[in-house]
Amino acid sequence: MSDRVVVAGAVYDQGRLLAARRSAPPELAGRWELPGGKLEPGESGEQALVRELREELGVEAEPLERIPGEWPLKPGYVLRVWTARLVSGVPAPLQDHDELRWLGPGEGDEIDWLDQDRPAVAEAMRRLPAGSSSAESTTAESTPTGTASTRSLPGGARR
Repeated sequence: MSDRVVVAGAVYDQGRLLAARRSAPPELAGRWELPGGKLEPGESGEQALVRELREELGVEAEPLERIPGEWPLKPGYVLRVWTARLVSGVPAPLQDHDELRWLGPGEGDEIDWLDQDRPAVAEAMRRLPAGSSSAESTTAESTPTGTASTRSLPGGARR
């Protein structure tokens, strides 16, 4: 029997990567991940990612490309990651998460990622696009100098 697939999104917007802090289960709570969830029967990885990001974060996203590789999770599950562009909505921690944070270039090591997400996060940070997307401008905060800053979004299990 093959492993069950869990999809995750390296969601990009305005040159930043979205990180989500787990609220459950207890052994994962407080650590950070790329948001996503389990592939359902009959879904492609891209379809599952769009559905999971809508359910968990309340956003519409467009999957772009799969990051090469897959990473073992708990027994019987593997993680596959796609890059994705935020299309619409402002991410909110609706399920499985209690906080979201946008990370800019060089900020990928500032949070405690789940171990299985680390290789994909490293690749996602290398692929971090410059500039902005067509998403709502309210997804970015500005500092008093007018430059974009990292934003924590207040707030529930993928794995």
